[in-house]
Amino acid sequence: MTVEDLPGSSTEPSSAVVRVLSYNIRSMRDDTAALARVIRACAPDLVLIQEAPRFFRWRKAAARLANATGLVHVTGGATAAGPMILSSLRAHVERTEDVLLPHHPPLHQRGFATAVLRIGGARLGVISTHLSLSPAERYDQAGLLLDRVAAMGEANVVVGGDFNEPPDHPGFARIAAHLQDGFAVAPWGGEVTNMRAPFQRIDAVLTTKPIEVLGCGVPASVPGVTGADLHAATDHLPVLAALRIPKA
Repeated sequence: MTVEDLPGSSTEPSSAVVRVLSYNIRSMRDDTAALARVIRACAPDLVLIQEAPRFFRWRKAAARLANATGLVHVTGGATAAGPMILSSLRAHVERTEDVLLPHHPPLHQRGFATAVLRIGGARLGVISTHLSLSPAERYDQAGLLLDRVAAMGEANVVVGGDFNEPPDHPGFARIAAHLQDGFAVAPWGGEVTNMRAPFQRIDAVLTTKPIEVLGCGVPASVPGVTGADLHAATDHLPVLAALRIPKA
C-alpha cells in the first residue's frame, strides 16, 4: 500500500486525524538527504524519532533535519538517551519534558522525549522512546513507560518507539496489554521494521483506547522515494499511523 492510501491529516467537529511517524534514524550517520525524502513523503504531523543525534552539536543536527523535512523541533536530543519529537506547524506545544531512565552501566542509558500538544482542537500526549538491548531491563522500562503514560494525565496518548523486540516478547507484550498496538489493530502496509537479521517488527506506534487507529504499518510504496532511499536513510523502516483523536 502507498502513503497516499492512508487517511490524510484533517480536522472535524468532534475529532482530528493526525499522521504519526515513528522512525529510528541511527543518529543521522547514513544518507541524510534520503532520510529527509522519506520523512517528507510520509507527510507526518508528528515524527517520533529514536537514535537522534546526541552530544556535540546535537542542536545543529536537529535543526538541519527539521529544516530539511519542513518540521519543527519540539523536544528531545538533549539527553544521552536519543529520543526526539518533531512536528508540523499544525501542532501547538503546551509542555515538554525529557526523562532519563535509571542507568545500569555498561548498558546504554535510555529515556523518554515527551510532549503535550494541541492539534486541531484535540489534545494529545506524545512519547518517543527506545528500550534497552537487555531483556530484563527492557521489561522494567516497559513498566516505566506505562507509568509515564498514566502520569501525563491525558486521555489521548500516542507512543512511538524502537522496542528492540517483537510483539510476542515480554516487554512489548507488557505495553500492548495496556495500549493499542497500531499494526495489530489496523494493519496497513508492511510489518517488518528491522532491516537487519533477524527481520522482525520491533518498531511500533501504540495509543490509549480513546484514539481510533485508522491504519498503521510500514509504507510499502512512498511516492518520490525509492527502495534505495529507504535502505540508505537508516537501518530501520519507518512506521506510519493515521489516528483519529477525539476532541475534548
